[in-house]
Amino acid sequence: ADLQAIEEKKGKLAGLKLAYLGDGFNNVTHSLMFGGTKMGMHVSVGSPTGVEYSPRADVVADCERFAAESGGSVLVTDDPVKAIKDADVVYTDSWMSYHIPKDQEAARIAKFMPYQVNSALMAHAKPDAVFMNCLPAIRGCEQTAEVIDGPQSIVFDEAENRLHAQKAVILTLCNAV
Repeated sequence: ADLQAIEEKKGKLAGLKLAYLGDGFNNVTHSLMFGGTKMGMHVSVGSPTGVEYSPRADVVADCERFAAESGGSVLVTDDPVKAIKDADVVYTDSWMSYHIPKDQEAARIAKFMPYQVNSALMAHAKPDAVFMNCLPAIRGCEQTAEVIDGPQSIVFDEAENRLHAQKAVILTLCNAV
């Protein structure tokens, strides 16, 4: 659904730069890396250093192989400006995944704040870049309200595509019974 939303807005996937900012050690990051590099996208992940924040090494290795086959690329950096520079698509997700204890929230917010998608950071992306978040989103944490509610945001198009994909799965499962 995410790649579909990008293709709907940009007309293609191959050759586009997708920048993910925030918690690189989660399923959304890994899925975007897999899908993006398989489709010939240039995927960059901006996250703090450390195994608890960065994409898994085996995922990075697989994505490097996919990118070599598709003409894409993968970059993992702790520099949010380098990650977002000239991006066509800017993506972020929750800084507090369900498995993370609540008592770690304040420390994680402090660690991730340099990766918050705000107008200043978006200014480093392409002027026609789109913003994505798979929702739910906390305004003021992983992104500011002006970004998620702004004209570059396609979070509701993304959510609508996910709804249709989920309906197709349910229909397929019901027909299989």
